[in-house]
Amino acid sequence: MSSLNNVLYFQVGLGVLANMFLLLFYIFIILCHRPKPMDLISCQLTFIHIMLLLTGGVVWVTDIFESLNIENDIKCKTMFYINRVMRGLSICITCLLSVFQAVTISPSTSFLANFKLKLKKYIIYVFFYIWSLNLSFNSNLIIYVGGFTNVSETSQMKVTKSCSLFPISYIIKGLILTVATSRDVFLVGVMLITSAYMVLILFRHQRQCKHLHSFSHLRASPEKRATQTILLLVVFFAVMYWVDFIISSTAVLLWIYDPVLLSVQKFVMNVYPTITPLIQISSDSRIINILKNIRSKYHQIFFKKAFFLL
Repeated sequence: MSSLNNVLYFQVGLGVLANMFLLLFYIFIILCHRPKPMDLISCQLTFIHIMLLLTGGVVWVTDIFESLNIENDIKCKTMFYINRVMRGLSICITCLLSVFQAVTISPSTSFLANFKLKLKKYIIYVFFYIWSLNLSFNSNLIIYVGGFTNVSETSQMKVTKSCSLFPISYIIKGLILTVATSRDVFLVGVMLITSAYMVLILFRHQRQCKHLHSFSHLRASPEKRATQTILLLVVFFAVMYWVDFIISSTAVLLWIYDPVLLSVQKFVMNVYPTITPLIQISSDSRIINILKNIRSKYHQIFFKKAFFLL
């Protein structure tokens, strides 16, 4: 169990550092340059993943509730609420990112091309709607979580040593799971449809360029790399999200507290926010150029110091 916790701490640390680097980059772009709508979406997604990793680590891994009092109850409710809101925002913003990419690369003759200017114009309103929806949707969960007490221990499901879910009727459980599942199925479905549409567009573009480039050049074409990245992100997100959803739903429905099971769930839930910034960093030419410039300047300074020492 301790080795699994060490893996989780390493995973959270790597994810937070990568997302912090990416967040600082997007803040710099937004404040000092003319940001693209894609930068605004990615900046929010990066911030959401930082909060998701931090609150997830506090709620499911690190037991900060050492005494049983009202203060710990408030902390438990706050961290659980923030974590659930960030979890919902992660899938919503990822879906928005996929939709925006599909609209952006759509041909001028397609139906989606009509939404290019509208989506850019109303992007702020879309952000406001998504945040408001998730903040209100998860507000009812605060009632069913709090500090663990010794009264009626069998009716509570512990999520840490001092934090637990209170008894929930089967009707409310079913209602919450039905609404959450419907939302998730819809959003993941939209992501898969838009991603398939983007793959189709890139495939057609690649076929059109086939007569203009050699086969060796096509193998490393930007279109093919973009297609592979889109497929990787969407499939990766869908698999990790639904594995996490199945584990968490099973634990709530069966009312089971298993530290190993919850640690595995935590690992699965953190995979996407940890891997996403690494993929974004490696695929963003602006970040790559900045890192190359920093590396070249570091080498120049190093060789100058070495020359003077000689």
